[in-house]
Amino acid sequence: MFHKLDEIEKRYVFLSDALADPDVIADMSVWKKYSKEQADLRETAEKYREYVAKEKEMQDAFDLAELETDGEMKKLLTDEGYACKQQLADMVTELKILLLPKDKNDERSCILEVRAGTGGEEAALFAAELCRMYQNYCAAHRLRLEEIDVADTELGGVKEAVYSVTGAGAYKLLKYESGVHRVQRVPATETQGRIHTSAATVAVLPEAEEVEVEINDKDIRIDIFHSGGAGGQNVNKVASAVRITHFPTGIVVTCQDERSQLKNKERAFKVLRSRIYDFYNGQNAKEREENRRSMVGTGDRSERIRTYNFPQSRVTDHRIGLSQYNLDAFMTGDIDSMVEALAIADREALLSSQENV
Repeated sequence: MFHKLDEIEKRYVFLSDALADPDVIADMSVWKKYSKEQADLRETAEKYREYVAKEKEMQDAFDLAELETDGEMKKLLTDEGYACKQQLADMVTELKILLLPKDKNDERSCILEVRAGTGGEEAALFAAELCRMYQNYCAAHRLRLEEIDVADTELGGVKEAVYSVTGAGAYKLLKYESGVHRVQRVPATETQGRIHTSAATVAVLPEAEEVEVEINDKDIRIDIFHSGGAGGQNVNKVASAVRITHFPTGIVVTCQDERSQLKNKERAFKVLRSRIYDFYNGQNAKEREENRRSMVGTGDRSERIRTYNFPQSRVTDHRIGLSQYNLDAFMTGDIDSMVEALAIADREALLSSQENV
């Protein structure tokens, strides 16, 4: 570990010097590349410098204690040395975490998809509430959420909703939401007060760049049709809705939110690229993770991840066994504590897996 930290420190010093070099400053592409790499290494390099300084402080305290003849001063210096030793142990844990492989998608924007699952209209109503929850959560974190395609029901539910979430770190904040969300409550349509169980599915896909996913014309079919609203009625006399079918993966994307056919096509391709990127990255991830299962689950959208129990005002995340009794606030987008707990659990599981290799 320390050999790797030494290499990071050397590279950080090199980059810092290079960024002040007039030749590098004159070449903007190189300057940007070095600047980004330096920023990525900064936290680890600075924490390692703190560790080295604290290690020297510990050694100095123990060395002075050995030479000290005054009993009280000797004890003070020894206590100081042991306090530094404890701080060093904490720093080692922090450094191990900083050395964990970063998720290359964390800083990307993302595509957020919410679909009603089992439970009929009640599932659609719950899906609509999840959409509002994520809208509020994104607004609180200054992420831009835009509708790409939303299929409403006549009672105000949502059969399917696809959003673009733009902003640095959008995927990092939302990635743990992928999976099946289950709700337990008495539906508004229930006359006898019985608790029903329904579900909705959430998918969070990192947004892919055009250069990362090549889509050949021969691999797709584009259909243009009239937009439809709740209940299937035609809400647009101009054929502006777009459906793209990708034959190699079987992925189908529909976009009809915009009145412009061109905008719908652009948005549909945006979603298609992200789904293809997720499709192939997901296959690679399964191969890599055959012998390791993260503490927070696989992120597979067939996996039940969370239950929302309205009678008890309880929300439980089954991946980490955490229950919170703040359901009303949670449904308004106050999900930060849950997201943070999931991120910590994921980090600890990854740290454990690295130590056991």
